[in-house]
Amino acid sequence: MTRTLLFGLDGATFDLIRPWVTEGHLPHLGALMADGVSGDLASTLPPVTSPAWPSFMTGMNPGKHSVFDFIRGDMSLVNATSIRAPTIWHILSEAGLRVGVMNVPVTYPPQPLNGFMISGLLSPSSGEITYPPGLLAPYAAELGAYRVALRVQYKEGNEEAFLADALDLIETRGRYAIRLMRDHPWDVFMVHFIALDNLQHAFWKFIDPTHPRYRPEAARAHGDSLLRAYRQVDTQVGRLVEQARELGGALNIIVMSDHGFGPLHYILNLNIYLLNQGLLHLKRDPWTRFKAALFRAGLTPANVYHWLERLGLQNIVARVSKRSRNRVVARFLSFQDVDWSRTLAYSMGHVGQVYINRRGREPHGTVTEAEYEAVRERVVAALRRLTHPQTGRPLLDRVIYGSEVTSGPYADQGPDLHLVLDGYRCITFPLFATDNRVVTRQIRGDSGCHRENGVFIGHGPAFRQGDQVQDSRIIDLAPTILHLMGQPIPDDMDGRVLEAALRPDWLAEHPVQHTTRSSELSSQENQLSAEDAAEIEARLRALGYLG
Repeated sequence: MTRTLLFGLDGATFDLIRPWVTEGHLPHLGALMADGVSGDLASTLPPVTSPAWPSFMTGMNPGKHSVFDFIRGDMSLVNATSIRAPTIWHILSEAGLRVGVMNVPVTYPPQPLNGFMISGLLSPSSGEITYPPGLLAPYAAELGAYRVALRVQYKEGNEEAFLADALDLIETRGRYAIRLMRDHPWDVFMVHFIALDNLQHAFWKFIDPTHPRYRPEAARAHGDSLLRAYRQVDTQVGRLVEQARELGGALNIIVMSDHGFGPLHYILNLNIYLLNQGLLHLKRDPWTRFKAALFRAGLTPANVYHWLERLGLQNIVARVSKRSRNRVVARFLSFQDVDWSRTLAYSMGHVGQVYINRRGREPHGTVTEAEYEAVRERVVAALRRLTHPQTGRPLLDRVIYGSEVTSGPYADQGPDLHLVLDGYRCITFPLFATDNRVVTRQIRGDSGCHRENGVFIGHGPAFRQGDQVQDSRIIDLAPTILHLMGQPIPDDMDGRVLEAALRPDWLAEHPVQHTTRSSELSSQENQLSAEDAAEIEARLRALGYLG
C-alpha cells in the first residue's frame, strides 16, 4: 500500500512561498509544487488555529466538531476531548492502518491509536504529551529535550534570540521526526511545525514596506528572519521526504497550512464600540462605576505600563511579572462587569466574532428567538457605522452570518457574526478590552496575523503534475487522506475528496467510496487542571490569542 506523508506548516502562506520558490530559496517545496499540484486552501471562519485543526482532522465544520476558538463561553480552554467527532487518526487506526502524529494542535491529551502521537499546541509542560506514554524518553539523551513550543517570548529588542529559539524548535522537531519515522512502522505520518506562525506574528513588519511599523533600519537588520525560518522548514521537509523514500514503497505527500498570513495594523476594542453603541452595558454598582470612570479617563493598567516604558522606567515595569501584568490588564474591566440583563451583543475572540446575548444559550441571555433576527440586524447596522478614528475609513469589509458557515448539533455554540475588518489588517481584542479606545495599539507588538487562505501541495503517484487546483478547503483534506489510504468517506463529513488534484487514471482505478456512520463521540470531555490551564492560558496570552 502507498503511504502518505503529511506536513503541517502552521500559518504558511503562498504570498511568501511562491516568490521564494521562484528565487530558488525553497528547493524542496519548489520541487513538490513543480512535480505535483498546489493551490490555496480555505481555512475555517474565523481563520484561527483552534477551530482549523479540528476541522482538518475531522473533515467537518465547527458546528459538528464543537471547537470554535481557544476558549468557550464559560472561559474554559478547549482540548482534544472537546472535539466531538472522530478524527482521521481514529478512523485510520480502526481500519488497521499505522499512524504517527507529531505536534498537531488541539491533540492534548493524546488519544490511544494504532501507532503513536505527540500532542502539540495547548499541551501543558507537566502533562503526558505522548501516546504511548514515555515514547520520547529513550531519545532525550541523544537528540536533546523534546520541545512542543517556543521558550522565548518576543519583545522588541530580542529579535535574534527569538529567531534562534524558533530555528532550534524547527530543527529539533525535524530531528525527532526522522528518528520516529525510522523506528516506528507507519502508513500515515504527520509532522507539524508551529514556528512559522509564531515568527510571522512578530516579524511581518520587517518584510512589508507598506506596514505602518516598518522601519528601514530594522528591516535591514531582521528582514531575512522569516526567509531563514522558511528555509529551515524547507530543509526539514527535504530530509523527511528523503528518509520516507529510503524506507521503500510508493509515497504520497501533502503539505498544508491551517490558514495564511498577512500584515496586522491595529487592534479594535470591539466591546468598547458595542458599549458606546448601547448594545452592551456595564453594571451600575459603585465598584464597576469607579473602574469604568478610570477606564474612560485612560487610567488603565495597560496605559500605565505603556507610559512608564515610554518614560524609560522599564525597571519599574520589570518588577511586576509579565504574568501578573497580563492578569491585571485583562481583568481590569472584564465580562464580570457586564450587566447581561441589559446587553444585546458582545465580542469574544480575536478575529471579529460577535455573539448575540441569546436566551437559552448564554447563562443570562436576554434576546428571545422571536427578537433574534431584528437584534442581529441592529448590531450589523451599528457595525457598518464603524470607522477608523483618524482616517474616517469604514473598518468593516464583510459580515458573515454564523448560520452561513456552520451547521450541525453544535452550530448554536458558535459566533452569530463573523467580521472581516480591513482585509484582516484589523483584529479585535480577544476578551473584554485593553483600554478605552475603540481602535488601539497592539499591546504585544504583533505586526502580522491570519488570513483565510492557507497552502495546499500534493505530490506523488496519486496527484496530477504541475497543476494548480482551485476551491480547496481545509475540511477537504480528511476525506482526501482517507481516500489515498483506500478508505471510504463517512457521509457526515462536510469535506469532499479533492478529485481535481488527483490523476484521472488513478481515480479510475480508485473510485471514491462512501460509508454511513454517526459522528457523535460517546467519550466525556475532560477539563485541564487549574495549574495546567493557567500555564496554557499564559502561553496563549503571550501569542496574542487571549489578549
